[in-house]
Amino acid sequence: MRNYSRAAVAVNLALGLPAVVPVWLLWYFAANWPLAALGWTTREPTENDGVLPMLLVLVPVVGVFTLLWWLANRAVRRRTARGGWGWGWAYWPVSVLLLLVPTLVLIVVL
Repeated sequence: MRNYSRAAVAVNLALGLPAVVPVWLLWYFAANWPLAALGWTTREPTENDGVLPMLLVLVPVVGVFTLLWWLANRAVRRRTARGGWGWGWAYWPVSVLLLLVPTLVLIVVL
């Protein structure tokens, strides 16, 4: 692995730590509204404020985090693409998977 591919792994794993919050918010939203409406999950019994307060928190948090993640990866991607390591089309899916590693570790541990 060359230095720039190590940088891509390090950036995505480091950004995966704060990514736990947006991922949890997305799951909470999905579990309490669309999945609960389909009958796939059970709605939180104390969640009676409706969907608007959740969206007022969810949209800015996920939007800002996604923008920061994309900007950081765009800079690293340029260096990775020049190196010819063969990332090509796989860079973005691998970046998303690396971003989710800390969340998956927390799910397994807790």
